[in-house]
Amino acid sequence: MLEARNVSINYGTRQAVVNVSLRVSPGDMTAIVGANGAGKSSLLRALNGAIQPSRGEIFLDGKPLNSYLRRAIGRRIAVVTQEALLAFPVSVLAYVLGGRYAWAGSGTWGWESERDLEIAFEVLRATELENFSARLMNELSGGERQRAVLARALATEAGILLLDEPTANLDLAHQASMLKLVRAHCNERATAAVIVTHDINLAAEFANRVVLLKSGHMIAAGKPREVLTEELLSEVLEIKVLVDAHPLSGAPRITPAHEARR
Repeated sequence: MLEARNVSINYGTRQAVVNVSLRVSPGDMTAIVGANGAGKSSLLRALNGAIQPSRGEIFLDGKPLNSYLRRAIGRRIAVVTQEALLAFPVSVLAYVLGGRYAWAGSGTWGWESERDLEIAFEVLRATELENFSARLMNELSGGERQRAVLARALATEAGILLLDEPTANLDLAHQASMLKLVRAHCNERATAAVIVTHDINLAAEFANRVVLLKSGHMIAAGKPREVLTEELLSEVLEIKVLVDAHPLSGAPRITPAHEARR
């Protein structure tokens, strides 16, 4: 379990996150939603230990996150960023195998065990990249590279996934398939996932919990139907929206309300 208790994050005099508490349990898929500058990515980075809160504390399995070694955190928490930035060409397979580095007895960049390879090819199949294993990461499209980043995270076998705009650069079909895959991991392997996203409809469809942030403050948290209301979304996004039910899934469906052109 990952838990933030009264966490605040400051950059100089600017408050990016203000007194936010959040608990992520096995099986949860939590979406963090808010406008640009709401503090979403800062909170996600703190949950991984990449930055230290100015106040408050983060706990992993009941222990302070900052008491763990980085390799121990890497075994428990995997991060998916918006896009992989690589300083040198590396094959998709080698990049995904890098996700096995945190495990004792496993190497990387050419010293992998049979188990490491088995896991790598399993996640490449799951992310529809099996035929790209020999391709260089810098030869992939943005969407293909984003799927490789998810594959690397899944290869860690971490119990917690932190995903920052994981569907960026993906077409509609791959947006849905990526979040469906994450949702399946949560359901079948008791994985916990925290997803930062601007796509509220994807959050409504796949997440079982939603957190609304505005200017670093948590405005609401709960089930999608409780949180994704016209009143709360209009407050957080500062735009009028209409909310109804998706005709197939019944999940909240959000539409910006624009005045008709004259």
